[in-house]
Amino acid sequence: MELKIPSRSINESFARSVAASFCLQLDPTIAELAEIKTAVSEAVTNCIVHAYDTPDGEIYIKAEITADNTLIIKVRDRGRGIDNIKQAMEPLFTTGGEERAGLGFAVMESFMDKVKVTSKPNKGTTVTLYKKFVRATNEKP
Repeated sequence: MELKIPSRSINESFARSVAASFCLQLDPTIAELAEIKTAVSEAVTNCIVHAYDTPDGEIYIKAEITADNTLIIKVRDRGRGIDNIKQAMEPLFTTGGEERAGLGFAVMESFMDKVKVTSKPNKGTTVTLYKKFVRATNEKP
């Protein structure tokens, strides 16, 4: 699944709904679905708040399911990039001013199995979210 949306806050809920709908084929629990929606919401919000100086930017979302039932969601922008990824991922660090808590990456990491961030100054940032779905073979509906 691939999605391209304008970098505007009104599109954040749409992006999380699309990602949640895509992962329904993995038969997630309500809790897993909420975790995915929240992680995607945080990644998209980071693009909206930090990537671009104007609302003319775009956010690219790509999702896939691997053969071992791992959901991989990439949220990418072509904005200003992150100078220091390690520092940006520290809880409470923000470049968004007093109204931002600086917990976006911490939230993503708490809900996903793995979060990978790559970034190049003035080229953009990609946040890749991983979540493996495992169901017992003898599980009854």
